[in-house]
Amino acid sequence: MLKTLKKFFDFCGKENRKLFIISIRLGVISAICSAMRIPAAAVVIKALLDNNVTVSTLWTSLGIIVVSLIVTIAINMKSTMLQTKAGYRACADKRVEIAEHLRYLPMGWFNDNSLGEVTSVTTNTMENMANIATRVVMVTTKGFLTSGIIAVMMLFFDWRMGLITLAGLVLFFAVNAAMQRAEQTLSKHKFDADERLVSKVLEYVQGIAEVKNFDLTNDSSTQVHTAVEESRKASFAMEIPSVLYMLAQLVINKLTGVAVCTAAIIFCLGGTMELSNCLLMLICSFILFEQLDSAGSFSSLFRSIDIGVDKANSILNVEPMDIDGEDLSPRCEDITLSHVSFSYDSKPILRDVSLTVPEKTTVAIVGPSGSGKSTLCNLMARFWDVQSGSVSLGGKDVREYSYDSLIRNFSFVFQRTYLFSDTIANNIRFGKPDATLEEVKAAAEKARCYDFIMAKPDGFDTVIGEGGATLSGGERQRISIARAIMKDAPIIILDEATANVDPENEKELMEAVSELTHDKTVIMIAHRLKTVRNADCIFVVDHGEIVQQGTHDELVAVDGLYRRFVVERKQAAGWKV
Repeated sequence: MLKTLKKFFDFCGKENRKLFIISIRLGVISAICSAMRIPAAAVVIKALLDNNVTVSTLWTSLGIIVVSLIVTIAINMKSTMLQTKAGYRACADKRVEIAEHLRYLPMGWFNDNSLGEVTSVTTNTMENMANIATRVVMVTTKGFLTSGIIAVMMLFFDWRMGLITLAGLVLFFAVNAAMQRAEQTLSKHKFDADERLVSKVLEYVQGIAEVKNFDLTNDSSTQVHTAVEESRKASFAMEIPSVLYMLAQLVINKLTGVAVCTAAIIFCLGGTMELSNCLLMLICSFILFEQLDSAGSFSSLFRSIDIGVDKANSILNVEPMDIDGEDLSPRCEDITLSHVSFSYDSKPILRDVSLTVPEKTTVAIVGPSGSGKSTLCNLMARFWDVQSGSVSLGGKDVREYSYDSLIRNFSFVFQRTYLFSDTIANNIRFGKPDATLEEVKAAAEKARCYDFIMAKPDGFDTVIGEGGATLSGGERQRISIARAIMKDAPIIILDEATANVDPENEKELMEAVSELTHDKTVIMIAHRLKTVRNADCIFVVDHGEIVQQGTHDELVAVDGLYRRFVVERKQAAGWKV
């Protein structure tokens, strides 16, 4: 338990840990004040037995009880506020820390890790930590401290009673430790089941079009129902041992109280304990484990805290890319790849690739699906780091730049555009967060999306659904181009940005792309012949190697992959250009 508390306090961070420590110190004072009921009762009992009850005695006893009660209430309120503030703020800070950490992880990590896991940790796990951890720390520390202090006070009154009480506490903590060990595996199973549940629900919702299209409703629903049932069983399985162990703790507490009562009576009848102390021990036996019962029940949740911290740390401990370069501005926008090789785990993607993209030129990258085209572009913007060779911008290795100063030079427009559930204006402002509405409108006009935005009821204040679900594909694409225009980066990477454009949007989209790429360095991955034929240089990639390069006219003049593509006049099976 102490190990879990230390892990949790370390997890909370320095400032929040200070608040928890202050609250625990206040808890010690509160426990001492609660224990002051015992000497107050002792004063009255002794006076009654000695037939020496005075007004002063009564007022003294009452004063001790009232003062201790007022101080206890005040301290408990302050302690609760501190722990609640520290708990919720710690979890909020961790959510932000995880989000910031994700920014600098290699993109390959996201391919290997479930969206459900990240979502579950940042939502369910952190929410449980905020709600459960704070309450557990408050109740358990207060209960254990109060019982411990009362046990120590009983030692001063009669060492025999103190030893009986301490023996009961030892048995209680032995059962408590066994409960936490038993729940270790079960708690992990529950967290894993919750992650699978979140993953399956997200998968079902995000793929609902495919589910309906291929009539997989029953299959997908079955998977979701299975995940729900698994989560239910895991939760139920974790509760059963807890109930049994908590019952054992309760029995130990009550039996210890009975033992204290019995021993006090026996000692009193045997003449080795004064009647006043005997009566005091009888009172103590009822209040001794008053708060320990609830503390024992809440302590069963320590395993959830322990695993929750481990789950969050498992993401935070993933090694980020080295992002601590210098805040540099390139002297030019030339991009050079020199003998670059790259693999996903053990699967080689690029082999000894060298190429140069001069600034303010347009290059196209063509080749079959899986040949490494997108990987080339991702390495240029340092979404991944090369395993061997180097990528340089303006004559400097991209690893010499801080990540933020590097990414300022790039704008991406992808085939699948993601828009956030926010206003259209704010989605465009992602390219420049402090942009005025006039700047937003100017970018929208250049991207040929001003007219359809103004046709909407709320214009630029129209809130679009998550992922841009309320807009057509062409509209989403043009808004993403407006976002890129707003950023005004010197290097534009178009990753099949015009692949799925419909005829009625083609003219506007091509005009938007023209506005975006004017006087820029452009790298495009596209399979439309008329998109790539005017490029200054075309690189043909096959099996992770550049097998051809040159202008359109140069490449069609020789036999090779590019010429066969042009001759066929259509996309061959598996081709992405």
